Order: sequence, then structure tokens, then C-alpha cells
Amino acid sequence: MTNTFADLPLRSQTIASLHAHGFIAPFAIQEMVLPIALSDGDVIGQAKTGTGKTLAFGIPLIERVIAPQDPEWADFDNKGLPQALVVVPTRELCVQVAKDIHELAEARGIRVIAVYGGRAFEPQIEQLQSGVEIVVGTPGRLLDLYRQGQVKLSKVARLVLDEADEMLDLGFLPDVEKIFTSTPERKQTMLFSATMPGDIIALARRFMNQPVHIRTQDNDDESAVVSRVEQHVLRAHALDKIEMLGRILQAEGRGPTMVFCRTKRTCQKTADDLLERGFKAAAIHGDLGQSAREKALADFKAGKSDVLVATDVAARGIDIDGITHVINYQCPEDDKTYVHRIGRTARAGAHGIGVTFVDWDDMARWSMINQSLKLGLAEPIETYSSSEHLYTSMKIPAGSQGRLTAAKRTEEPARTRTTSRPERSERQVRSAPKKAAPVRMKTERTRTRNKKFKTEEV
Repeated sequence: MTNTFADLPLRSQTIASLHAHGFIAPFAIQEMVLPIALSDGDVIGQAKTGTGKTLAFGIPLIERVIAPQDPEWADFDNKGLPQALVVVPTRELCVQVAKDIHELAEARGIRVIAVYGGRAFEPQIEQLQSGVEIVVGTPGRLLDLYRQGQVKLSKVARLVLDEADEMLDLGFLPDVEKIFTSTPERKQTMLFSATMPGDIIALARRFMNQPVHIRTQDNDDESAVVSRVEQHVLRAHALDKIEMLGRILQAEGRGPTMVFCRTKRTCQKTADDLLERGFKAAAIHGDLGQSAREKALADFKAGKSDVLVATDVAARGIDIDGITHVINYQCPEDDKTYVHRIGRTARAGAHGIGVTFVDWDDMARWSMINQSLKLGLAEPIETYSSSEHLYTSMKIPAGSQGRLTAAKRTEEPARTRTTSRPERSERQVRSAPKKAAPVRMKTERTRTRNKKFKTEEV
């Protein structure tokens, strides 16, 4: 095993990029995968969520790609055609993976493109036509561009399937098989997932060449739940949830927080309620357009909002260090969803807190999750917003209510009113000439009618 990235047989530019972004020593999954992947072996990587799987496959891709600045480029036959392909299940994950790979590949001039739905075809087609080395995409948009002849997969030498079990849940298996058959010159295949259901094993046997199965979690840790997450399960009344949430969001040490809902309607309503209560909240769910989803995510990353209310579509696509709390506003559907929700915190070795609200109607569902994951939390504590143990266990300051203090809440509207008045007056000034024009025209028409009337009399 290696101690640092510098001990691995990597290009000097790759090591410099890793150090520039604060990556000195590899995580366990990276340490075990990299020697095999760098020797062109097929890999099945299974590890807990948030342990660095992106770099485990990203570094080998960057190392093996021939870039325009490389000496080999002059004699390279497939200039501008994709050499590596990464397939991911969600748009948010697509953007995140492409960004991570681009940061490390930029020093060598490697061109990386994110291809996903919800955006116009034209900019993606233009970038593909100008030449790319690594394509990161979702199955639907990839196949759309492939059928149009805009993305060439025939020369792809390295294929990565990330979050493979999520592909199955979203019904992408036929699309994934089509992508596999469209890459006949594939030399290396890597498959990564937090869980490994039977369908994934069957897919690996069919399309991979003697893959090495690398698993970094303990044998008795089938659930892949991150052990650093401090987990709380509270039996809550539906009408009291928003008040409990508002008080938890005032806990000591609370940083960027994700709140998960099962339905799009509840997601939007919860975000609206939090905004009305004075919190900087944003929503991300399937009913929003892609630009709105990306803006909400960008605001959350930039710190403009510190509470992101999301449906499970975002559970795998958000990789942000520093998320301190994950709150399951609605009980997850199953154990796998629970794992991926709370996996948004305690990433990259950090500590995190996971809170799950369980309605009376969700007790049977929670019992199955608890039993499957062996959490030892079979009987959630009956909790209300006024419960003493809520304040002590979540470290909520005494006297906190579900709304921010009046001083903080009136400050924001005051600033809004101050800035909005000049805008209204400017609009009135701009529109004043337009209002005056019809008056002059009306006067002229009146004079014309008077003349005509007098003529008739004469």
C-alpha cells in the first residue's frame, strides 16, 4: 500500500494538480483501486458513500488519456474523439463528476464535457464537435446524441459506470447495456457502487473481463452506513414537523444542512415554509427546470442559502464538504435510500448528524429499515417541538422557537424594500413617455373629427 499520491506511478502534472486541490494521501478505496486501474485491469469498486470513489476512477482516466499537449498527440489517430466515458444516473452527479475530473485534467489541457438532459442540445453538440477527451453523461442524453451521430463512442477505450445500483432503480439498465455494446474498442471497464445487487453482478459478468472486486467496508457492514454519522430517530406528528425542523436548524454548530422529502409537493412546501420563517432555504426537485435546479445548488454551494430541501433525485448528486446535518423530513422508502440520504454528511472523514422524522403511519416502514441496517433504533422516541430531550440531544439553545428572531427577520425585508423603491420609480420614469404618446394621438383624432363635422355642415 502507498502512503501518498506521490508514491504512485503518476504523471508530475497529475500529482501537482492533486496537491493543489489539497489531495495528499489517498482514501482506502483509492489506495486499493489505483494500482489495479493504472495497470488497465477491470475493477468493481464497492465502498461507503462519501469515501472518494470519483478520484478512484478519475485519476486512471486522466493518466491514460492522450491530451493535445502530449508528445503522442502528433501520431494519435483519434484526435478529438472521446477516449473515456463516465456514465452517471443523475444530472447533479454528472455536473459534479465532470467538475472534479476537469480540475485535475486542466493542467494537461484535457477537454472534459458534461452531457445531460434539461439543457439545450446545441452547446453540447458544439463542444463535442470541437473535440473532447473525456465525456461524463447521463444515459438518456448520451443515447440521444449517439443516435443523432453527435457523440462518437466507437473509439472509447475506457468506460466507467458510477452509482450502478441507482441506474437499476431508475430503470436505466437497457440504456446502459446499449452504451456497453456501442463501445467495441473498450480496453478497460470500471464499475462503482455503494451496494451490489444481483443485477449488477450479472452486468459485470457479461461486459467485464475478469474484474477485481474491491470492497473497503467490513463484512458485517452490509448496509454501508457511514459510522461517523450520529443518528437520531424521532417519532413526530405531521403538523408539528415544521416547528421541530425550525428549532433543529438553530442548533449549536449547525452548518449547511440538507432536508429530504419523499414527494415534490412536500419538498416545495417545506422550503417555502422555511423561507417564511426566516431561514435561507432553497428547493431542488423534479418539477423545477434544470436551470432552477442548478441555481439552487450553486447558491447552496456558495453559501447564499444554508438549507437545501431536496427529493431523492439529489441524494447522490450532491458532494459538498461541510454538510453538518441531514434531516429526513419524511421517512425514506427503504434502507438503501436511507443510506444515500445520510451519506451527504460525514464526507471525507468529517463528522455529521442525521435526523429522521417518523410519522405514526411510517412505523412499519421504519421498522424494516432499522432491521435491515441493524441500527438498534427500533422504537423512535415520541417527540414534539416542546420536548425537553429534543433541545438537549440536538444542542438547541434554550428558548429557541421555530422562527428566527424578529430582529433578524425584519432586517431582511427592510433591505428589500429599500432596494426595490428605486427600481419601481425607474420603471415609472421609463414608461412615462409611452403613456404620453396616446394622449397626443387622441387629441389629433379629435381635431380631425371636428373638421370633418364642420365640413359636412357647410
